[in-house]
Amino acid sequence: MGVVTAVVLGGTSSWRYVQDSQAAEANGDAWYAGYVDATVTPLHEFEQPASKAARDVVLSFIVTDPGEACTPSWGAAYSLDAASDDLDLDRRIARLRQRGGSVVVSFGGAINSELSTTCTDPAKLLKAYRSVVERYDLRTIDLDIEGAALSDRAAATRRAVAMRTLQKERAKAGHDLRVWLTLPVAPSGLTAEGTAAVKVMLDNDVELSGVNVMTMDYGDSRAKGQSMLDASTSALEQTHRQLSQVYADSGERVGAATLWRRMGATPMIGQNDVAGEVFTLAAARGLSAFAKEKGLGRMSMWSLNRDRTCGENYPDVTIVSNSCSGVDQGAQTFAKALRGGMSGRPDMSEVTPVVPGPAGGREGREVDLTDDPAKSPYPVWAEDKTYVEGTRVVWHRNAYVAKWWTLGDLPDDPVVDKAASPWQLLGPVLPGEKPVRVPTLPRGTYPEWKQDQSYRKGERVMLRGTPFTAKWFSSGVSPDARATQDEPSPWRPLTDAEIRKAAEAAKKKR
Repeated sequence: MGVVTAVVLGGTSSWRYVQDSQAAEANGDAWYAGYVDATVTPLHEFEQPASKAARDVVLSFIVTDPGEACTPSWGAAYSLDAASDDLDLDRRIARLRQRGGSVVVSFGGAINSELSTTCTDPAKLLKAYRSVVERYDLRTIDLDIEGAALSDRAAATRRAVAMRTLQKERAKAGHDLRVWLTLPVAPSGLTAEGTAAVKVMLDNDVELSGVNVMTMDYGDSRAKGQSMLDASTSALEQTHRQLSQVYADSGERVGAATLWRRMGATPMIGQNDVAGEVFTLAAARGLSAFAKEKGLGRMSMWSLNRDRTCGENYPDVTIVSNSCSGVDQGAQTFAKALRGGMSGRPDMSEVTPVVPGPAGGREGREVDLTDDPAKSPYPVWAEDKTYVEGTRVVWHRNAYVAKWWTLGDLPDDPVVDKAASPWQLLGPVLPGEKPVRVPTLPRGTYPEWKQDQSYRKGERVMLRGTPFTAKWFSSGVSPDARATQDEPSPWRPLTDAEIRKAAEAAKKKR
């Protein structure tokens, strides 16, 4: 305390420094959350975080539905309802929250259209944003604005007005809504369009939690010989300088420490989209150290889907993969390296669990585990029924998916190791759920499976009304024959989305 007193008495500038430091701390502890591409295959099992560094996620991307200018979709491939049915997204979010994780949802991205660029009706745009925030009970959202969307001033204004209105609505309902703006950056800082995007938010009174810059894909903006780490720290330093002026121009003077706490960084781990740009684990540790030194408020990365070493069958690691980083990580992860000592959470206010399944019960409290077929999205597990890989069931108010052929194995058997169990927990049965309606395929859509016939990869057959597709060449192996982890089946049942598509195609042929 004596040191602080001496500093305060030293003059006005020292007092402002102390006030600034206190204001920065009031913004909350710095937090880390990796981006997850929610629709890319293979799906990343974010609901089963391997460490605290993977516990909080930024799910991406909500964009415009290709057929409806004011309707949100996941990656222009799934409506919100379809993502729930086909990807079990709602349930997996609930499961992550059961395990203590937080979920941020990102709008926009480099591909497809951000909602405000296509939806010109302010009321419909607000409704679209609101539908996402309310469906997933969000406390924090991320607006990833890049490409053509960055220079669309009319869309920027529509977006800002909608955000401010939504923040007021949520506050009235007793829920904070934190808004982060994610923008592209060069070693020299934000582009003119980038600073303008921040200014529009501030001028429309959006309570902006911070500006997150994508420290990646620098291309010609990176000086010859400049390392990816140096380019990233330079980008952050220059953005800090620019934002100080943007805030001042909008009538808000923000101290240096407070401004750092309102900034974030998102590198692209490993091989970047630009040839020759590789963000290494050493660079990740260096950026984490820089973030700690400056008091950066947020750290993310693109993406948790990619946070692993590529397999030997992936021949050219200089080509970006959606499933691996392109660098030899050994036993290390970029998530842990970038998180460093960050202990904060994206949602400073508590997120209400969607539903307490067995994991939500407290000691001494009875939990009703009765499964009601009329309120279960999938059939209730039966001991005498055979389940093949990919089959989804409900048991004790939780949904499971079969990892391989199984008969008589309890989905929630407490004595079986997770790796040995044929079942994978997806998450709880959600309030208001009903059986998922999957259309049946008319007889003759695909040929019936035959014992004496050979099948090539990709061929489809029917067996007692269930459609299957061949994973590799096979002959004489029935789609419902017993399979194990060591001897997997050459067949897999069609997904709900594949069945719907096939049913639509068959309907058009009639």
